[in-house]
Amino acid sequence: MASAKKILLILGHPDPNSFNGAIFQSIAEGFKSAQSTNTLQAVRLADLHFQLNLAHGYNSRTELEPDLLEMQTKIKEADHIVFVYPTWWGQMPALLKGFFDRVFLPGFAFKYRENSPLWDKFLTGKTGDLIVTMDAPSWYDRLLYGAASRRAVKNAILEFCGIKPVRITTLDRLRYRKDKERAVFLEKMKKLGASLASR
Repeated sequence: MASAKKILLILGHPDPNSFNGAIFQSIAEGFKSAQSTNTLQAVRLADLHFQLNLAHGYNSRTELEPDLLEMQTKIKEADHIVFVYPTWWGQMPALLKGFFDRVFLPGFAFKYRENSPLWDKFLTGKTGDLIVTMDAPSWYDRLLYGAASRRAVKNAILEFCGIKPVRITTLDRLRYRKDKERAVFLEKMKKLGASLASR
């Protein structure tokens, strides 16, 4: 019998009442509706207390707040991590970027090898999902910007640290979507949640 898996669900939108918040909630509801020995921890980054910026870059240590220390523990323990966030100005929100800057630190998420272009990936063995919304058509984002934001999170952050594979689900043209279309997508997210419970 397969061992139980730990799923970590993270909302990167600062407003829990946004459509991203509804996606987050739908995934959690879908998970809870399924019979499973897997566990889910759902975290809204807006509920955490931490400074967004690395005050001194990587020149000197910025001490981690208790909430971020707890998140590092959750990430270490998780088998699968789901990030829900919007695309603003072609990028993730500052809240999510600040979270990555503060939490995915050298020594925790990765480590450069001395006198080598290679590095050690400390989050290997975990998998991920990105649930991303945007107002632009996804083809437009891909054609003009090379899907830069999605690629940055998938390739330059998560896979860089060993989280792989990372699947991306995009809901584009969000501001043009009718209520019926949004409801269909939320049902899709409930099914995703249920599938995470059965893995």
